[in-house]
Amino acid sequence: MVEQELLAEGCAAYAAGQLVAAEAAFRSLPDDVDALSNLGAVLNATQRHAEAEAACRAALALQPQCWAAWSNFGTALHSQQRYDDAIAAYATAVRQNRGAINAWTNLGVALAEQGRVVQSLAMHAAAVSLAPEDAEVRANHALALLAAGDLARGFAEHEWRWQVPSMLPHGVPGPCWQGEDPAGRTILVHDEGGFGDTLQFVRYVPLLAARGARVLLRVQPPLVRLLRRMPGPVAVLGRGEAVPEYHMQCPMLSLPHGFGTALQTVPAQVPYLPVDAAKAAMWRARLAGEGLRVGLVWGGASRPGMAVAHAMDSRRSLPVAALATLAGITGVRFVSLQKDQDPPPGLDMANPMPDCADFDDTAAVVAGLDLVIAVDTSMAHLAGALGRPVWLLSRYDMCWRWLHGRRDSPWYPGLRLYRQPAPGEWGPVLREVADDLRAAAQQSGQLDLLSAHRDFREPCGLL
Repeated sequence: MVEQELLAEGCAAYAAGQLVAAEAAFRSLPDDVDALSNLGAVLNATQRHAEAEAACRAALALQPQCWAAWSNFGTALHSQQRYDDAIAAYATAVRQNRGAINAWTNLGVALAEQGRVVQSLAMHAAAVSLAPEDAEVRANHALALLAAGDLARGFAEHEWRWQVPSMLPHGVPGPCWQGEDPAGRTILVHDEGGFGDTLQFVRYVPLLAARGARVLLRVQPPLVRLLRRMPGPVAVLGRGEAVPEYHMQCPMLSLPHGFGTALQTVPAQVPYLPVDAAKAAMWRARLAGEGLRVGLVWGGASRPGMAVAHAMDSRRSLPVAALATLAGITGVRFVSLQKDQDPPPGLDMANPMPDCADFDDTAAVVAGLDLVIAVDTSMAHLAGALGRPVWLLSRYDMCWRWLHGRRDSPWYPGLRLYRQPAPGEWGPVLREVADDLRAAAQQSGQLDLLSAHRDFREPCGLL
């Protein structure tokens, strides 16, 4: 009876988000299969995936038919990017329990991250059929559809994100614009996500204004000066500023759904952000000289206190030592676009970032560059929005927006994607970039000629 009470106590604490209490209760039952499996779930939730793996192994040693332990085991392995083992664990869970919804959807996510698009969509479809009202299942399905290039269905499904329990509500009152005739209405478009999301999807704001809407655009303060240069009846506000009255509101990533965006109709005319001409001329003069001017971004911005975001940031950021591969390339002058970090040792580069207070200043620097090489951060979006060539260095489990099986982007015509061939492997990426950069430098300023001689659309590796 005491064991059952402790197990129930741990489950109640876990359901209430009291993870410390839940862990203590489950650890007090070291020989109970359910307690060990649930301990794995708690440890996964606190980003202690190696410990979660050990707890699940102990549970499975006691009872190999415990489907929940297989599912939690899969999550522990998946979070360590051990994809083959994670997929096998999730598959075992769904074989043992066809109603294991989390295992179905996590299996779909893992397959998508491996680029196995067809299989991924089948797993998500199975999860949706089992739990059509589960917002997390639907939101994961949305990302798989988007990554597969089914943008119309994906953005429609993406509206489920606001019902996911862990998703912070945007807190903006009023009906959401979903494609109705906006003429004569004032619509508040507000940011969600990071700077890159705003820079990518702000392209829709002039289109909304062109349909007759008066747009109030609320964004992160470092973007205000830059976005106030956009044409049309658009009033740009920073977070925290008083918002005038409006008729409807729309989160930034709901704009593509409102416009019915499909892969063939992505509004990809660049540049769509104007820069301060005087500042841009000043930076072109300061960075003048022989060779290609190449902006470089090697790290993302971590968010303190957010363990999941920190883990993602560590995967998308380059170790500084890896940049040595780019050293010594003749005909290239590197320009740091990395905020609050010193340029890496051994790599000679100009560093204008101490003089850049916000994105408006940085845009003036980027406008005069021949190329930007960046990990998956807002700087890649800024360069793309300014119509500059971008070479994007992507982690293996790349973001949905770059699409599976492609090395170009429908969002930014001048973008070329370099993806890790395996989790954590930056060496092959940087060697390919170095080779392409040498070729570009030899052609000195004719980057379009280089891309025209290669096919950057690769077929999907569908299994």
